[in-house]
Amino acid sequence: MGLQTTSGGHYDVIVVGVGAMGSAAAYHLARRGQRVLALDRYGIPNTLGSSHGITRIIRLAYYEDPSYVALLRRAFVLWRELETVAGERLLLQTGSIDAAAEANWVFEGSVRSCEEHDLPHEVLDADALHRRFPGYRLPDGVLACYQPDGGFLLPERCVVAHAEAAMALGAELHGHEPVLGWEPDGDGVVVTTERGRYHAERLVVSAGAWIGDLVAPLAGRAVPERQVLGWFAPHRPERFAPATFPVFNLETDLGRYYGFPQYGIPGFKLGRYHHRQEQGPPEDLRQPPDADDEALLREAVAAYFPDADGPVLTLATCLFTNTADEHFVVDRLPDHPQVVVASPCSGHGFKFAAVVGEILADLAVDDTTRHDVGLFGLDRLLT
Repeated sequence: MGLQTTSGGHYDVIVVGVGAMGSAAAYHLARRGQRVLALDRYGIPNTLGSSHGITRIIRLAYYEDPSYVALLRRAFVLWRELETVAGERLLLQTGSIDAAAEANWVFEGSVRSCEEHDLPHEVLDADALHRRFPGYRLPDGVLACYQPDGGFLLPERCVVAHAEAAMALGAELHGHEPVLGWEPDGDGVVVTTERGRYHAERLVVSAGAWIGDLVAPLAGRAVPERQVLGWFAPHRPERFAPATFPVFNLETDLGRYYGFPQYGIPGFKLGRYHHRQEQGPPEDLRQPPDADDEALLREAVAAYFPDADGPVLTLATCLFTNTADEHFVVDRLPDHPQVVVASPCSGHGFKFAAVVGEILADLAVDDTTRHDVGLFGLDRLLT
């Protein structure tokens, strides 16, 4: 049997990319009574892009910029609302650690965001951190900002929850239907896929690592990068349980890392930002993890989390898509205001998906949003 083809149809909004942001956008649009078509080149969900990995960090102490905190507060509310809709737990709180030398941006930025937004937090030196959470063995001179509200999301389940909730409200979702392109059609758009042509009043492009192929101003400015995650068998598993091990961001002389307690699959999970700095077309970046990937991650496990330095259990590849300043893009296209773009998220966006979905629905339906997205304007990348 060949591909099912579609002669087309008319929708209020078409969403391209049904990962973290796109699934949330489809849900929030459908909640507003919009007729929604959401398209993904792969399955819904899938492990070929940026919206998988068993666990993803969510944190309120945000060293990247304090202006993210207001969005995170709204994201927490929306994730809890989605849990009620889905009837399952999607967000688990462990507390979060942001650790580095005192003058480093990771530690300083985390403390600054806590102070500016009156977030409860504690500053712990390496010895105090180890006494509180024995799985941590950080070097002398490292300081940690502990914020009790942080934790992790279950990314595959979050995408499924948004997708199922969107479909329950009448949204139409198509997997395995790559978008070939789009073009303006008066004040609307026409989207062409391998299966048909679709018309809509508005278009939301949330295509992750493929966004540069569909949004010309982001070509060469939204840069896909290969990322590898590792799960290691702890010698002392009780020290890496959710109740005893907060999620973390850590910058040291070896690099910048992030990690999680054991959950979902066996092993303490760790990743290194900009892992091996491998960039290129997304299809070329999904090589299976190898011994060099493991060695790069194990170096940090052995140095800072020695009680977890057992055999590797799982290695997985995912994709970052980076801007030069590592902030998001959430904006309408200046020449085609009926088109809204979201991402790249530079490796720290999943936690925001619930609120970004709400923002994308605002921009598509109302042409504006109550949320402060000034940091995420497209024009900053074009000058």
